[in-house]
Amino acid sequence: MAGYGRQSCAVLAFLCISLIALLPGKANAASLSVKVPAYEKSCFYTWVDQQYEKVGFYFAVQEGGNFDIDYSVYSPTDKVVVEGKRSSQEDYVFTANEFGEYSFCFENYLSSVDDKLIDFDITVESEPRLDLPIAKAALLAEQSTPVEDSMQKLDADFIAVERTLRYFRTRENHGFSIVEKTRNRIVRYSVIQTLLIIAISVGQVFIVRLLFDKGASARNRV
Repeated sequence: MAGYGRQSCAVLAFLCISLIALLPGKANAASLSVKVPAYEKSCFYTWVDQQYEKVGFYFAVQEGGNFDIDYSVYSPTDKVVVEGKRSSQEDYVFTANEFGEYSFCFENYLSSVDDKLIDFDITVESEPRLDLPIAKAALLAEQSTPVEDSMQKLDADFIAVERTLRYFRTRENHGFSIVEKTRNRIVRYSVIQTLLIIAISVGQVFIVRLLFDKGASARNRV
């Protein structure tokens, strides 16, 4: 019985290690924030070791202007992989057909005044590669399917939650910016209205004094 238990534990450990090996490994990842000045271009770079790796690119404009930015992704041979205009948030996954250095650029040419604050992620994932003996591979195929499906489902759920949180964070920043702009407009209008009231009051006092002074001068001449 004890031998059977040890054998089961060994099989379970083998399955766990094999599943970890099967899962896509992240070769490179970057999560950054950058402020792109008005009428400037900022580029970032990541290295892809081999062809057909999966490259993920996410960004969201958190502050500045109308929350839009021009963006483009270039391959190592300067071919355009992805590009867009006046976008506030995007989430792409593409297959790298070339190995080498990829460029991810943001262009703030839309605005000559406002800087843009951008959150972005760049990830490079390797395709799963597993070299196992035929007998062990057959055993893995028979016994690992439920566990592998559960792990893939958890990974998909985690990605969905992460994207939802990113979306709500972006919407929160947009809403806060709208509230802040509205408050600033109210303050400006209040100041202008106050100054107009003061100017009108001073003008009325000046006109009344001028009328009284003219009346007094007329009586003195009589």
